[in-house]
Amino acid sequence: MPGLSSAQSAAFEALEEAGVGGEISQRPVGRYHYLKEKKGRAIPCNVDVFALHVRHRLLTWPEKGTREIVWLPVPEAARRIAEPELRHILLTFRKTVVPA
Repeated sequence: MPGLSSAQSAAFEALEEAGVGGEISQRPVGRYHYLKEKKGRAIPCNVDVFALHVRHRLLTWPEKGTREIVWLPVPEAARRIAEPELRHILLTFRKTVVPA
């Protein structure tokens, strides 16, 4: 997003898509690659993943109702992730990573 750091963009996306906010790490905890389908074309994307220590949840947010929000234990969340690289990031993430 223009004018925002990658970490700030990630925090904005978390608020817009899931209605959660808090302290975001300034450095990515991982990166994964996937193909995004857009207008019948597969576009390669690189995604940096940031840790967010959730401090608050909103009652309403821009994409409420378009996404399912579920809090899960890590093993269950990992089973639901289709991208192998993202699943690996989640399974190897440690809570000792402190947002900076």
